[in-house]
Amino acid sequence: MVGTIVWLGSEVMFFAGLFAIYFSLRSMAPELWAEQSSLLNVPFALVNTLILVSSSVTCQMGVFAAEKLQPRSTSGHPKNWGMVEWFFLTYALGAIFVAGQIWEYATLVSEGVTLSSDSYGSVFYFTTGFHGLHVTAGLIAFLLVIGRAYAVKSFGHKEATSAIVVSYYWHFVDVVWIGLFVVIYVLK
Repeated sequence: MVGTIVWLGSEVMFFAGLFAIYFSLRSMAPELWAEQSSLLNVPFALVNTLILVSSSVTCQMGVFAAEKLQPRSTSGHPKNWGMVEWFFLTYALGAIFVAGQIWEYATLVSEGVTLSSDSYGSVFYFTTGFHGLHVTAGLIAFLLVIGRAYAVKSFGHKEATSAIVVSYYWHFVDVVWIGLFVVIYVLK
């Protein structure tokens, strides 16, 4: 756990650098930012954001189940779900978020906003793209934790700790997205 927290500290610095790049370039070309940011589909991005934020809730529900050493559901009702079911739901919500980002990228590319079109396109794709890669890594981590829950004979504290560590990462990725959403989509 400690190693993950230290590593997340380095990730904070990485994203702080991306935010610094964004604000530096934005301050040098405010007219470009006004023009290009008008192409963003803010309602769509808000819905996508709500999907990602709700995945933090489902992730935490999975952690609560893991802490009770309940890897799988004891019945079909969500109040009796185990870590596996909550993490599968979290995975689905995260995958929907990534698919939404891909759709948004395709739309923006069709409108002429590309990685090489100008500084706005470059910084938009770098910041949101690196975040998307982090979400994808989190999705892979969920699959590994779920697979581990099925692979062990007895779900114990080691497996629960793995679930908790993955949740730290997932919550971090969600908080970073909230910051990106506010900076890119809300602050005009």
